[in-house]
Amino acid sequence: MFKKSLIALWVSLFLISCSSNTSKTSGPNLKEGKWEITITMEAKGQMPFKMPPQTFTQCITKEKVIPVSAENETNQNCKFIRNTITGDTVSWTMECKTPDGSVINEGTITYKGDNFEGFSKVKHSSTEFTQKMIGKWVGECK
Repeated sequence: MFKKSLIALWVSLFLISCSSNTSKTSGPNLKEGKWEITITMEAKGQMPFKMPPQTFTQCITKEKVIPVSAENETNQNCKFIRNTITGDTVSWTMECKTPDGSVINEGTITYKGDNFEGFSKVKHSSTEFTQKMIGKWVGECK
């Protein structure tokens, strides 16, 4: 009886370990490594305007799929409220606390191997920014 229980436990642990390994390799179709991300932003509201494109690089992995500028990545006042992966599409909501109130960023991107496209909306008080994002894989991370 003890032997059967031990075998059943071993089989259960093996199946759990297999399912854990599968979930780590699943996720969006993206090439892990260094990505160049370009964001174009347009403000809506009382004073609409268009900002020049901003480009930055970031290491993106299956565990870290949301493109975030280094400034927001290290900002302790910013946190992800929601992060959903459905197939190759990643959606999120991030909130940053500022002295002037909360800034909410809701976005969605779809990976296509070595590139992605997406958008996000950034809301602060009565101002809303729409960001279009494109990304391309540019090499290995160091």
